[in-house]
Amino acid sequence: MEVINALGRRKTAVARVYLTEGKGNITINKRELNEYFPVGTLQYVVQQPLHLCEVAGQYDIKVNLDGGGLTGQAEALRLGISRALLKINADFRPKLKAAGFLTRDPREVERKKPGQPKARKRFQFSKR
Repeated sequence: MEVINALGRRKTAVARVYLTEGKGNITINKRELNEYFPVGTLQYVVQQPLHLCEVAGQYDIKVNLDGGGLTGQAEALRLGISRALLKINADFRPKLKAAGFLTRDPREVERKKPGQPKARKRFQFSKR
């Protein structure tokens, strides 16, 4: 089997996923999964599509992660893994779609406006 690659994005995080047959190793930026994501919930988020399709331990995953924070990176990686699994087997599509793993979350940070401390927050108004 050749290398399957896919792309996942969330906020400003970009995950380039390379999937090959193997023993289930997940390497992110040349580090292990539990070293890169020390929080258990983020490790769970990353592995959700693998457990849903019951292929955990069958594929080695190498990932280049860039930008964003840890949560955005984990969710970008989940999307990338889901898209890579789809390229391997199109029968996974109904499961992955029902779980919402194929939808790219479009929410981005709103820009800061001039004359305000943040995007929506205003400085305190003084009538006099």
